Amino acid sequence: MASTIFINGQPGDSVSTSDRGLAYGQGVFETILIRSGRAQFWEWHMERLEEGCRRLAIPCDGLLQQLENELPELSPDGVLKIVVTRGAGGRGYAVTEPLEPTRIIQLSDLPTWPDNPLQAGIRVRRCRTVLAQQPLLAGIKHLNRLEQVLARAEWADTSIREGLVCDTAGNLIEGTMSNVFFVRDGVLCTPDLSQAGVAGVLRRWVIDMARKNGWPVRVGSFQFDDIESADEVFLCNSIIGIWPVVQFEDVCFTIGERCRTLQSLLEVEYRA
Repeated sequence: MASTIFINGQPGDSVSTSDRGLAYGQGVFETILIRSGRAQFWEWHMERLEEGCRRLAIPCDGLLQQLENELPELSPDGVLKIVVTRGAGGRGYAVTEPLEPTRIIQLSDLPTWPDNPLQAGIRVRRCRTVLAQQPLLAGIKHLNRLEQVLARAEWADTSIREGLVCDTAGNLIEGTMSNVFFVRDGVLCTPDLSQAGVAGVLRRWVIDMARKNGWPVRVGSFQFDDIESADEVFLCNSIIGIWPVVQFEDVCFTIGERCRTLQSLLEVEYRA
């Protein structure tokens, strides 16, 4: 399937050079899995999109209904990306005139991974690039992804699937494209994201599902050492699902029961 793109409800593939998403990164996006013709976790994605718009001063009254009206027919399986920017017009950082937010909807194929990381697990490294602490932006999926771009540029070894990043205070935050979980002494742990990082939709689901199953969950401050001493480690995002980690730097892990249970529960969720 060729990528299908709609801009402000019309087929297109370009935006104005004065768009504030392009000029200043003033915008948010969501990347949503399509399974069996259904946008998975749509409500949660839209909640985060709306929260991001609010924080970035992007008018969002009626926005969600507008996006729903503009959605193309969904393929059985694919990836739906929605971008909303502050709009086009004006010069300088201040918005001095009424602007209509720019809405971009893109539908593309679901990526494939021949080495089957879902079952086989992945190798992960630590990144030198660190994330700035900025609570105003923490949690949302804004358009400025330079820290992730720089972190991902640190390695070219295709056998390493992901890199983990800390913030400027040395706190473990996330992967370049994923959220991180680990299990130690029966407790499911994941970094606090109140100062940096993206609060992933699938991260939210994992925490919710763990608590529903009566598993102890700790959201807190961790470092790389905590990963190295974990009993099991896995990463997640909306598109890849849940990938077990079998090696972090020189430390190897077995794929654990919690990871496999969550993978099975997620498949049930997709079929619901």
